Amino acid sequence: MKRWYIIHAYSGYEKQVMRSLNDRIQRSAVADSFGEVLVPTEEVVEMKDGKKRKSERKFFPGYVLVEMEMNDDTWHIVKECPKVLGFIGGTAEKPAPITQKEADAILARVRNTGEAPRPKTMFEPGEELLVTDGPFTDFKGVVEEVQYEKSRLTLTINVFNRPTQVELEFRQVEKSI
Repeated sequence: MKRWYIIHAYSGYEKQVMRSLNDRIQRSAVADSFGEVLVPTEEVVEMKDGKKRKSERKFFPGYVLVEMEMNDDTWHIVKECPKVLGFIGGTAEKPAPITQKEADAILARVRNTGEAPRPKTMFEPGEELLVTDGPFTDFKGVVEEVQYEKSRLTLTINVFNRPTQVELEFRQVEKSI
């Protein structure tokens, strides 16, 4: 029975590990013991130069998911793959699979990303931001509400020592340091 396992890979080499592992699986005699190999990513939208740009972001950097039957042969195929540090969970010799519930949640997040891309920068209520564009440029404010579906947020800024709420687009603010 195939289960989902998490492989720890060198950060930045996840796609290379995925390709290398797929090649090794196809050339092996136990290819039917493997299922899907994937790098969990989601599509994100960011504003650059006033234009929306879509890009891909790994939501578990440094990790690759593999669906496989665990035995000595499959363990060696994964473990001997370049840029693989090992498995996550269990012991080095006997890795533990993730639960089906965890796997379903990760797969749902990967498959739903095409429907509504997420913003590259995430904002939280109570967070302090700097306004970089518009009539309130160089003002600092506190996030009151975030509307991801509209790419807008409500910010409370001090104008003449009075708290004022303004609604801005994501591209008009940046996280203050």
